[in-house]
Amino acid sequence: MTDAPTPLDLTRRYVRRCGERAGGFIEFEFAIGEPEVFVEMILSPSAFAEFCAANRVALLPPRDAGAGAADWDWRLADATRFKQAEPAVPRAGRQETRHAD
Repeated sequence: MTDAPTPLDLTRRYVRRCGERAGGFIEFEFAIGEPEVFVEMILSPSAFAEFCAANRVALLPPRDAGAGAADWDWRLADATRFKQAEPAVPRAGRQETRHAD
């Protein structure tokens, strides 16, 4: 005999704060029904408070930075923290400068 799966409760809303950006913007994860399936969002502090109140969210604890990190455990916010390197090949319309040695 197998247990029936627990039905998805779409009335449950979850928020996990992940960080803060310049200007005080709050990075967070928002989930409906299952905290493991979330979207990443950024709002101002006042908009974040309003969003949490309107959705009657349950606040989740911060993620443990070292627990079970895997290569595929990646967030979109991680990509925005790196500055894009200059291309190795000059773009069209740019002049290449050479220095005499």
